[in-house]
Order: sequence, then C-alpha cells, then structure tokens
Amino acid sequence: MALTHSPEALRAEGIRKSFGSLEVLKGVDLTACKGDVIAIIGGSGSGKSTLLRCLNLLEHPTAGSLRIDGEEVGLTPDGRGHLGAASNAQIRRIRTKLAMVFQSFNLWSHMTLLENVTEVPVRVLGIPRDKATVEAMELLDRVGLADKANVYPAFLSGGQQQRGAIARALAVQPKVMLFDEPTSALDPELVGEVLKVITSLAEEGRTMILVTHEMGFARDVANHVVFLRDGLVEEQGLPAQVLGNPKSERLARFLGNVGRTSDHSTDYGRQ
Repeated sequence: MALTHSPEALRAEGIRKSFGSLEVLKGVDLTACKGDVIAIIGGSGSGKSTLLRCLNLLEHPTAGSLRIDGEEVGLTPDGRGHLGAASNAQIRRIRTKLAMVFQSFNLWSHMTLLENVTEVPVRVLGIPRDKATVEAMELLDRVGLADKANVYPAFLSGGQQQRGAIARALAVQPKVMLFDEPTSALDPELVGEVLKVITSLAEEGRTMILVTHEMGFARDVANHVVFLRDGLVEEQGLPAQVLGNPKSERLARFLGNVGRTSDHSTDYGRQ
C-alpha cells in the first residue's frame, strides 16, 4: 500500500524466501513512497532481517518482484529455486540506490573512518577522490564525527561506529536507506546518539525502512508500522493504530513483551 502521494521509491510484491525446506518469507508486499519512514517489527524468526536482505538482493528471493525508484529489477530463476539477477550491471546500480546499515556496523577495519566513507563513491561511483573526501567530511560532520575522520574503527565506540556506518551509507546518495536493527548491538547508553541521527534523517525527508525493536522510536518517527509474524504481514498501519490499539492478539502480546524491556526513546527526541 502506498503511504503518501509522493512517487514510489520502492515496491516489493509477493516476496518469498526459503532456506532449504524452511520458508522464512511467505509472500510479503511492501511499498515505500519518497519520504516514508517504515518501521518493521516482530519477534525473532519472523523474517524481518531476511526481508531487508531480499530488498537489496543480499539474499535472492524465492519468488516475488521488486521495483526501485521506478525501475523494475530484472530477476530470473537461477536453477536453485531462487531468483537471481538478470543483469549484474543493473544490480550494482540498484544497490547504490539502497544503502543498508547493519546491526554489526560492518566498517572496514583496515581503513580509517574517512576512508570507509569515501571508498564506494570513489571505487564504485567514480567520484574524484578530492570531491569524495570533501563530501565525506561533510557527512562525518553531519553525524558528529568530523574529529574522528582519521581514526580506525577499533578505536571508536559502538555508537560512533554506527554513526560512521550511517555516514558511509549516505555517501552514495541513496534513494532508500535500509536499517537492520541499528541499535541492537549497542550498549544502552549509546542507543540515543544513533537514534538522534536517524531521527534527523527522517526530518530531512529521507526514505527509510527500519527493522527495529525500539517501539518508542517507531511510534514517534515512523509514519507506518509493519508487524511481521511467521513470514507474513499480520498487521500494518499508522503507528498510533498498530502500536496503540493492535487488532491482532499476537501483536498485543508481542508489544506487551517488548514493553517489559528498557525503551530508550526518551534519549533521541525530535528537536
């Protein structure tokens, strides 16, 4: 379902994914228009992270279709029961439109933070290094890390590494940003600094799809919440509706369980 009257940034239809005999995704539809912030919630094993990885083809779906920024992604059966890229050149181009931020940061340990942010613009997009460096410094300043540009990831806190990973994702000027539980690997006192950055991106009108367990954040920042259960969308809608007045008994139980864990939403707050 389209959430706004803006042009579509991403449309996924009938996404299925199996690992051997285990079907993790059983036919998921998801549409994000430009400027939408969609929070995907659900229990462990519900298919949240697998869905994100299918959207940028880090995992090849078993069935379904994808359209990114108005462009149909060419998918063809690969002989193993999955859909592979019909054109590797198209997939490389599509992936620059779908920047992903992982829960484990995934910064290159042998590169400084500045080098991490400039690598893809220079190597993949062909941006001159001088220009890429200027733009990278602007992004590092944007996430509060300009003074850490020449520091290696091992000497950064988890929160700093994740903010650096967000800067790296922004460097390709993506149409859609995908976040896979970006705060789950952080110590509680570091969660707020990352959520503040993501909140500011939402306020800029960035299109984002986030797998998150931060219910307060989802309520305050997202304009649409999707509850996945057993590889299917069980409930979706406005945050106030889905999180405040769930129709599904399983969603109500899930929210009750999450509510008994700490919520760091008060740390990020909209400015």
